[in-house]
Amino acid sequence: MPKGHHPHRRPHSGRRSRNRREVAPGEWEVTARVERFVEPALLLALRGGRSHGYELAERLAEVIGVESVDYGNLYRLLRSLEQEGIVSSEWDDQSEGHSKREYELTDSGELLLEAWVESLRQADERIAAFLRRYDERNPT
Repeated sequence: MPKGHHPHRRPHSGRRSRNRREVAPGEWEVTARVERFVEPALLLALRGGRSHGYELAERLAEVIGVESVDYGNLYRLLRSLEQEGIVSSEWDDQSEGHSKREYELTDSGELLLEAWVESLRQADERIAAFLRRYDERNPT
């Protein structure tokens, strides 16, 4: 048997998928990746009005349906969006305790959110069509 060959696995091209893996012969674990969904979800959360990071993290978790979000990733994304002019921020010295940076969506951010919504609607239609075809061929 050649080195590295597994009797129950098919040869592959060397490129592994990040969204699926065979956990046992014929048994697959598949993840529908939604990482790119964080940006439009954050833009939608920002549409709720000027907010500081903690409020945004709570809104974002609610929008994407998770218990919590990674604050490091959130702040990196906010910084990147601010550098692109999609988000603006300023320090709020009026709040209790420490000064907090508050973020809001710019006009460019509104336009980007609209573009995301259109793209997601198209993706939703393609996914719905796929699921209909599957259901037609696999009645329960």
